[in-house]
Amino acid sequence: MAKLIFLGTSNAISDENHENTHMVVVGENRTVLIDCPNSPFQRFEKANVDINMLGDVILTHFHPDHVSGVPQLLMNMWLMGRIQPLRIYGLRHTIDRIESLMGLYGWTEWPDFFPVEFIRLSEQAMMPVLDCDDFRIFSVAVQHFIPTIGLRIEFTRSKKIVVYSGDTEPCAQVTQLAEGADVLIHESSGALPGHSSAAQAGEAARQAKVGTLYLIHYPTGQFSSIDPVAEARKQFEGPVRLAQDYMTLDFTENQAT
Repeated sequence: MAKLIFLGTSNAISDENHENTHMVVVGENRTVLIDCPNSPFQRFEKANVDINMLGDVILTHFHPDHVSGVPQLLMNMWLMGRIQPLRIYGLRHTIDRIESLMGLYGWTEWPDFFPVEFIRLSEQAMMPVLDCDDFRIFSVAVQHFIPTIGLRIEFTRSKKIVVYSGDTEPCAQVTQLAEGADVLIHESSGALPGHSSAAQAGEAARQAKVGTLYLIHYPTGQFSSIDPVAEARKQFEGPVRLAQDYMTLDFTENQAT
């Protein structure tokens, strides 16, 4: 088993059908959550993923629509009697603030709290995040309002490569990270400072020569006014998909879909 499930696909303003952007990577022995808005417990349950198997959380940056659920996640795990460690990764800017936030809750005084390890990543290109039998994950600093990372996931058995841009303006770092990837998951909030439009995501996919482009972190509900897939296809001739909540990408052996 090797898959990526979109738990949320909206930009910062979500709607009833789209939660804020976050996703889970599931292997045979390792489950990794990428970003943590609101409370992911119900999302895990609906996606049929055992949250007790979650061992790692990667936070791309410290904005509410990407980290607001961390206190709730930790508290819920504690209330459910978790004892196994949890590892939380991010840039120093992110992890310092998460620790300060948890400190406001006085969490170190909660009795019998399970071990939590905070791991600070550097902003170097292809920074190793984690390496296990299921996959290897690397990060790189991208261009957002605050220090932010994009991610490259290399599935061990299928040899498939998935890249997530994170929140970013068009930048060479994303193109380099995604070079030759099977799948590029790219934000498409719009041509705004710190963000990218669907057309710009398509251009990144074209430059990186990726297999398939998935658009994510796009405007939803009343704020959705354009067809992002059509916009991306003006720049990228390959397959373009609009990521949807609970959509699953299967990377078991050579059966990526």
